[in-house]
Amino acid sequence: MTSSTTEPGSQVPSRWTRPLQLLTVVCSVVFVIGTTLHNFLIIDVGTVTEMMRLAGSTPAEAQMSAPGFVTGFRIVGCLYIVGNAIGLLARAGHGWVFWTVLGVNVTQAAGVVAIPPEVFTATRAEFGPAGLLPSLITDGGAAVLTLILVGFLIRYRRPWAYRNAGYQRNGHRPLTR
Repeated sequence: MTSSTTEPGSQVPSRWTRPLQLLTVVCSVVFVIGTTLHNFLIIDVGTVTEMMRLAGSTPAEAQMSAPGFVTGFRIVGCLYIVGNAIGLLARAGHGWVFWTVLGVNVTQAAGVVAIPPEVFTATRAEFGPAGLLPSLITDGGAAVLTLILVGFLIRYRRPWAYRNAGYQRNGHRPLTR
């Protein structure tokens, strides 16, 4: 079937569709691992107690508040783990997967600026520089993936860099006989 006989409005992959989907799958694997490490290994009651103390809480206040904060943090972290895992479905090419991946990564990228510096100070004190890697990789990587996804969305005006089957590369309709 040639592009001139394809139904109007149908989509076909561009040369960037599969690489973009593969990048999303690879990033999603990395982000699931990083978020899981951060959620269950790095952020614990001790780290949060120290973070709260550094932020100005008294030791008694920090000790009392930390367990509830960790519970809430882990609930949110689990939502991000599930959200990042949806990115593993990117190769299927569904629009809802694209929009979910974009939403998850936009909000996860906000962690770069939204996380208080005390979290990084407490994490570095307890785990050394290696303890910072899961957060920096997932949040920083999410920012980069977001920019890439938005760039292709602007260029192709469709999720996953699909193009309209009724148009040639130069944007004009093909001649029909």
